[in-house]
Amino acid sequence: MPTPRETILAALHARLLALPATALRGEVLPERVPAEGLLILRDGEPGEPEVTLSPLRYHYQHRAEIEAVVQCAAPRRGSCDPAAGRARAVAARGAELRRRRRRQHNHHGA
Repeated sequence: MPTPRETILAALHARLLALPATALRGEVLPERVPAEGLLILRDGEPGEPEVTLSPLRYHYQHRAEIEAVVQCAAPRRGSCDPAAGRARAVAARGAELRRRRRRQHNHHGA
């Protein structure tokens, strides 16, 4: 049975797979970037927990990173607008996930 950490990272990777860019997890940057762009999910490390003593609980803050790579065929101003749009979509998705995480944290902490 996967850990909660692995379940969350797998769900995040599944969300990235739904985007128009190629999504990888924990891979090295390939020599060629696909025309539609590339997203690489870096799992990160959970670090040391904060401890609440009464009741005894361990609180981890885990940061996963998404590396977004695009390559322009003709490097001139404005030539990467579609890629910039995809990057904005990824950033918006990240903001949405952070809002959900805060709501869950506030709900469980109440």
